[in-house]
Amino acid sequence: MSTATRPTSANPKKILVLGATSGIAEATCRVWASEGASLFLVGRNPEKLAAVAGDLRTRGASFVDTQVADLDDASKHPELLAHAINSLTGMDIALLAHGVLGDQPRAEQDFHEAAQILLTNLLAPVSLLTWLANYCVQRRSGTLAVLSSVAGDRGRKSNYVYGSSKAGLSAFLGGLRNRVDREGVTVTNIRPGPVKTAMTASMKGSHKFADVDKVARTIAKAIDAKTDNLYVPFQWQPIMFVIRHIPERVFKKLNL
Repeated sequence: MSTATRPTSANPKKILVLGATSGIAEATCRVWASEGASLFLVGRNPEKLAAVAGDLRTRGASFVDTQVADLDDASKHPELLAHAINSLTGMDIALLAHGVLGDQPRAEQDFHEAAQILLTNLLAPVSLLTWLANYCVQRRSGTLAVLSSVAGDRGRKSNYVYGSSKAGLSAFLGGLRNRVDREGVTVTNIRPGPVKTAMTASMKGSHKFADVDKVARTIAKAIDAKTDNLYVPFQWQPIMFVIRHIPERVFKKLNL
Protein backbone atom coordinates (compact mmCIF):
# COMPACT_ATOMS: atom_id res chain seq x y z
CA MET A 1 0.00 0.00 0.00
CA SER A 2 1.25 3.49 -0.85
CA THR A 3 1.48 6.43 1.52
CA ALA A 4 1.41 10.09 0.58
CA THR A 5 1.72 13.66 1.76
CA ARG A 6 -0.25 16.54 0.32
CA PRO A 7 1.39 18.81 -2.27
CA THR A 8 2.41 22.12 -0.72
CA SER A 9 4.26 24.06 -3.44
CA ALA A 10 2.70 25.71 -6.50
CA ASN A 11 4.59 24.13 -9.41
CA PRO A 12 6.92 21.43 -8.14
CA LYS A 13 8.77 19.12 -10.50
CA LYS A 14 6.87 15.85 -10.80
CA ILE A 15 9.41 13.06 -10.61
CA LEU A 16 9.02 9.29 -10.82
CA VAL A 17 11.95 7.33 -9.35
CA LEU A 18 12.23 3.64 -10.18
CA GLY A 19 14.69 1.84 -7.95
CA ALA A 20 14.45 4.64 -5.41
CA THR A 21 16.36 2.83 -2.67
CA SER A 22 19.58 2.62 -4.70
CA GLY A 23 22.32 4.82 -3.25
CA ILE A 24 22.59 7.14 -6.26
CA ALA A 25 18.81 7.47 -6.65
CA GLU A 26 18.31 8.20 -2.96
CA ALA A 27 21.01 10.90 -2.97
CA THR A 28 19.53 12.49 -6.12
CA CYS A 29 16.09 12.48 -4.50
CA ARG A 30 17.56 14.41 -1.58
CA VAL A 31 18.61 17.13 -4.02
CA TRP A 32 15.13 17.25 -5.52
CA ALA A 33 13.43 17.20 -2.11
CA SER A 34 15.40 20.30 -1.08
CA GLU A 35 13.92 22.00 -4.15
CA GLY A 36 10.38 21.07 -3.13
CA ALA A 37 9.79 18.44 -5.80
CA SER A 38 6.86 16.00 -5.92
CA LEU A 39 8.20 12.44 -5.85
CA PHE A 40 6.80 8.99 -6.50
CA LEU A 41 9.21 6.32 -5.28
CA VAL A 42 9.23 2.69 -6.38
CA GLY A 43 11.41 0.08 -4.67
CA ARG A 44 11.48 -3.55 -3.63
CA ASN A 45 12.23 -3.26 0.10
CA PRO A 46 9.25 -1.81 2.00
CA GLU A 47 11.18 -0.84 5.12
CA LYS A 48 13.95 0.90 3.20
CA LEU A 49 11.44 2.59 0.90
CA ALA A 50 9.46 3.95 3.85
CA ALA A 51 12.64 5.25 5.46
CA VAL A 52 13.71 7.03 2.27
CA ALA A 53 10.25 8.56 1.85
CA GLY A 54 10.21 9.83 5.44
CA ASP A 55 13.63 11.40 5.04
CA LEU A 56 12.60 13.18 1.83
CA ARG A 57 9.52 14.63 3.49
CA THR A 58 11.65 16.15 6.23
CA ARG A 59 14.00 17.58 3.60
CA GLY A 60 11.24 19.59 1.94
CA ALA A 61 9.61 17.45 -0.74
CA SER A 62 6.18 18.90 -1.48
CA PHE A 63 4.66 15.46 -2.12
CA VAL A 64 5.88 11.90 -1.58
CA ASP A 65 4.09 8.70 -2.54
CA THR A 66 5.51 5.19 -2.67
CA GLN A 67 4.87 1.78 -4.17
CA VAL A 68 6.57 -1.48 -3.31
CA ALA A 69 7.18 -3.48 -6.48
CA ASP A 70 9.45 -6.04 -8.11
CA LEU A 71 10.51 -4.17 -11.23
CA ASP A 72 11.76 -7.38 -12.83
CA ASP A 73 8.10 -8.30 -13.39
CA ALA A 74 7.34 -6.55 -16.66
CA SER A 75 3.73 -7.72 -16.68
CA LYS A 76 3.02 -5.31 -13.80
CA HIS A 77 4.71 -2.28 -15.39
CA PRO A 78 1.72 -0.68 -17.20
CA GLU A 79 -0.47 -0.69 -14.10
CA LEU A 80 2.38 0.50 -11.86
CA LEU A 81 3.44 3.36 -14.12
CA ALA A 82 -0.13 4.53 -14.75
CA HIS A 83 -0.76 4.58 -11.00
CA ALA A 84 2.45 6.51 -10.32
CA ILE A 85 1.72 9.18 -12.91
CA ASN A 86 -1.87 9.48 -11.74
CA SER A 87 -0.61 9.96 -8.18
CA LEU A 88 1.78 12.70 -9.34
CA THR A 89 -0.93 14.16 -11.62
CA GLY A 90 1.59 14.10 -14.46
CA MET A 91 5.30 13.54 -14.89
CA ASP A 92 8.20 15.82 -15.78
CA ILE A 93 11.10 13.45 -15.06
CA ALA A 94 11.53 9.71 -14.68
CA LEU A 95 14.76 8.46 -13.12
CA LEU A 96 15.39 4.77 -13.71
CA ALA A 97 17.95 3.46 -11.22
CA HIS A 98 16.87 -0.19 -11.12
CA GLY A 99 19.86 -2.52 -11.38
CA VAL A 100 22.22 -5.08 -9.85
CA LEU A 101 25.95 -5.77 -10.02
CA GLY A 102 25.34 -9.51 -9.95
CA ASP A 103 27.91 -12.22 -9.25
CA GLN A 104 30.39 -12.30 -12.14
CA PRO A 105 32.23 -15.52 -11.14
CA ARG A 106 28.92 -17.32 -10.69
CA ALA A 107 27.57 -15.92 -13.96
CA GLU A 108 30.58 -17.35 -15.77
CA GLN A 109 29.47 -20.83 -14.71
CA ASP A 110 25.70 -20.49 -14.40
CA PHE A 111 23.59 -19.16 -17.26
CA HIS A 112 20.68 -18.50 -14.91
CA GLU A 113 22.77 -15.98 -12.94
CA ALA A 114 23.81 -14.27 -16.16
CA ALA A 115 20.21 -14.21 -17.38
CA GLN A 116 19.02 -12.65 -14.11
CA ILE A 117 21.56 -9.83 -14.46
CA LEU A 118 20.43 -9.20 -18.03
CA LEU A 119 16.77 -9.27 -17.00
CA THR A 120 17.22 -6.74 -14.19
CA ASN A 121 19.64 -4.40 -15.97
CA LEU A 122 18.38 -4.55 -19.54
CA LEU A 123 15.07 -6.26 -20.23
CA ALA A 124 13.12 -4.75 -17.32
CA PRO A 125 14.38 -1.22 -18.12
CA VAL A 126 13.44 -1.71 -21.79
CA SER A 127 9.89 -2.52 -20.71
CA LEU A 128 9.68 0.50 -18.39
CA LEU A 129 11.22 2.88 -20.92
CA THR A 130 8.99 1.73 -23.76
CA TRP A 131 5.87 2.59 -21.75
CA LEU A 132 7.31 5.85 -20.41
CA ALA A 133 8.61 6.99 -23.80
CA ASN A 134 5.22 6.49 -25.40
CA TYR A 135 3.56 8.40 -22.56
CA CYS A 136 5.97 11.31 -23.01
CA VAL A 137 5.67 11.31 -26.81
CA GLN A 138 1.89 11.65 -26.52
CA ARG A 139 2.46 14.79 -24.42
CA ARG A 140 5.52 15.99 -26.35
CA SER A 141 7.44 16.59 -23.12
CA GLY A 142 9.37 14.87 -20.37
CA THR A 143 12.84 13.65 -19.46
CA LEU A 144 13.82 10.00 -19.12
CA ALA A 145 17.06 9.74 -17.13
CA VAL A 146 18.63 6.31 -16.82
CA LEU A 147 21.57 4.97 -14.83
CA SER A 148 23.78 2.95 -17.15
CA SER A 149 27.50 2.57 -16.36
CA VAL A 150 30.99 3.17 -17.69
CA ALA A 151 31.23 -0.64 -17.56
CA GLY A 152 29.08 -0.74 -20.68
CA ASP A 153 31.68 1.05 -22.79
CA ARG A 154 33.85 -2.06 -23.23
CA GLY A 155 33.63 -5.62 -22.02
CA ARG A 156 36.23 -6.53 -19.39
CA LYS A 157 36.83 -9.92 -17.81
CA SER A 158 36.14 -8.62 -14.29
CA ASN A 159 32.50 -7.69 -15.00
CA TYR A 160 31.58 -8.48 -18.59
CA VAL A 161 28.10 -9.82 -17.79
CA TYR A 162 27.15 -6.65 -15.91
CA GLY A 163 28.98 -4.60 -18.54
CA SER A 164 27.14 -6.26 -21.41
CA SER A 165 23.80 -5.51 -19.77
CA LYS A 166 24.76 -1.85 -19.50
CA ALA A 167 26.15 -1.79 -23.04
CA GLY A 168 22.81 -3.04 -24.31
CA LEU A 169 20.99 -0.46 -22.20
CA SER A 170 23.17 2.37 -23.53
CA ALA A 171 22.57 1.24 -27.12
CA PHE A 172 18.83 1.14 -26.46
CA LEU A 173 18.90 4.63 -24.97
CA GLY A 174 20.76 5.98 -27.98
CA GLY A 175 18.19 4.60 -30.38
CA LEU A 176 15.29 5.69 -28.19
CA ARG A 177 16.71 9.23 -28.07
CA ASN A 178 16.98 9.26 -31.85
CA ARG A 179 13.28 8.36 -32.03
CA VAL A 180 11.79 10.64 -29.38
CA ASP A 181 14.00 13.74 -29.26
CA ARG A 182 12.13 15.22 -32.22
CA GLU A 183 8.93 14.71 -30.21
CA GLY A 184 10.09 16.97 -27.39
CA VAL A 185 11.32 14.15 -25.12
CA THR A 186 14.81 14.11 -23.57
CA VAL A 187 16.71 10.86 -22.93
CA THR A 188 19.67 11.25 -20.56
CA ASN A 189 22.12 8.36 -20.34
CA ILE A 190 24.00 8.58 -17.04
CA ARG A 191 27.25 6.61 -16.97
CA PRO A 192 28.63 6.63 -13.43
CA GLY A 193 32.05 5.32 -12.56
CA PRO A 194 32.39 3.52 -9.22
CA VAL A 195 30.41 5.42 -6.56
CA LYS A 196 30.56 4.94 -2.80
CA THR A 197 27.21 3.34 -1.93
CA ALA A 198 25.94 0.32 -0.02
CA MET A 199 26.03 -1.72 -3.25
CA THR A 200 29.77 -1.11 -3.73
CA ALA A 201 30.84 -1.14 -0.07
CA SER A 202 32.34 -4.64 -0.30
CA MET A 203 34.34 -3.92 -3.45
CA LYS A 204 38.10 -3.57 -3.31
CA GLY A 205 39.19 0.08 -3.08
CA SER A 206 35.66 1.32 -2.40
CA HIS A 207 37.02 4.03 -0.06
CA LYS A 208 38.41 5.74 -3.17
CA PHE A 209 35.11 5.72 -5.06
CA ALA A 210 33.25 8.94 -5.88
CA ASP A 211 31.16 10.65 -3.21
CA VAL A 212 27.51 9.83 -3.84
CA ASP A 213 26.21 13.29 -2.88
CA LYS A 214 28.54 15.02 -5.36
CA VAL A 215 27.48 12.54 -8.03
CA ALA A 216 23.81 13.22 -7.22
CA ARG A 217 24.21 16.98 -7.57
CA THR A 218 25.91 16.51 -10.94
CA ILE A 219 23.09 14.23 -12.10
CA ALA A 220 20.38 16.69 -11.03
CA LYS A 221 22.10 19.53 -12.90
CA ALA A 222 22.55 17.39 -16.02
CA ILE A 223 18.87 16.46 -16.03
CA ASP A 224 17.88 20.13 -15.70
CA ALA A 225 20.21 20.94 -18.62
CA LYS A 226 18.64 18.15 -20.74
CA THR A 227 22.04 16.54 -21.22
CA ASP A 228 22.16 13.58 -23.61
CA ASN A 229 25.11 11.69 -22.12
CA LEU A 230 26.75 12.18 -18.75
CA TYR A 231 29.93 10.60 -17.43
CA VAL A 232 30.13 11.14 -13.69
CA PRO A 233 32.59 11.99 -12.27
CA PHE A 234 33.70 13.76 -15.47
CA GLN A 235 37.16 12.17 -15.61
CA TRP A 236 35.58 8.89 -16.64
CA GLN A 237 34.84 10.32 -20.09
CA PRO A 238 38.52 10.57 -21.15
CA ILE A 239 39.38 7.37 -19.25
CA MET A 240 36.77 5.37 -21.14
CA PHE A 241 37.77 7.01 -24.44
CA VAL A 242 41.25 5.57 -23.93
CA ILE A 243 39.95 2.16 -22.84
CA ARG A 244 37.63 1.91 -25.85
CA HIS A 245 40.54 2.59 -28.22
CA ILE A 246 43.11 0.16 -26.83
CA PRO A 247 43.82 -2.33 -29.66
CA GLU A 248 42.25 -5.73 -29.04
CA ARG A 249 45.60 -7.52 -29.34
CA VAL A 250 46.77 -5.48 -26.34
CA PHE A 251 43.47 -5.30 -24.46
CA LYS A 252 42.96 -9.08 -24.29
CA LYS A 253 46.19 -9.41 -22.30
CA LEU A 254 45.23 -6.83 -19.68
CA ASN A 255 43.77 -7.66 -16.27
CA LEU A 256 40.85 -5.25 -16.20
